[in-house]
Amino acid sequence: MVRSFDATPVDLDWLEGLCADALRAPTAGNTAGVFMYTVGAADVATYMTLSTDESWRKEANRAPGLTRAGGVVLVTSSPQLYANRYSEDDKANSGLGDLSTWPLPYWHTDAAMATMALLLLLEEANWQATLWGSFRRTSEVLSWIGAGPDEELFGAVLVGRSDGKDVRSRSLDRDVPTRKHRVRRVTT
Repeated sequence: MVRSFDATPVDLDWLEGLCADALRAPTAGNTAGVFMYTVGAADVATYMTLSTDESWRKEANRAPGLTRAGGVVLVTSSPQLYANRYSEDDKANSGLGDLSTWPLPYWHTDAAMATMALLLLLEEANWQATLWGSFRRTSEVLSWIGAGPDEELFGAVLVGRSDGKDVRSRSLDRDVPTRKHRVRRVTT
């Protein structure tokens, strides 16, 4: 993840094509309940102002670099579309026509898969990106992008070219198990 960009604008036609490719990721019941909204370079600062608060922008040493992203993709999902799909004849016996019965909200899973596909496609195209969590002011962001009334904001992907001034994440200093240690074989 790159968190300091050089303000190179992303071509929105190209980015929208990449988003369409990313949306080929698996989707539970072929629900197609994940959506991607693109934001051009001219509106990145507006998005960052809308999605954060003043104290964060003043205190976060990453704020200026993130605001120089060349574009943003906002990823949303519609839980109601999943409930509707799983109420159809071929899925009704799952009991998932009611959102409260889902043991795992697949609308988030599908959004995560599409987002990962987008991140990999961006990497393959030699662009840099960061997954930006949506922790603040999500209703304002959803309204700003014109999302449907039942859509939830999953996250944002900030896209651009690195300026080489990325601030090292303290998360990298954590002592974590190796990847190999986290792969476990099941034997019977």
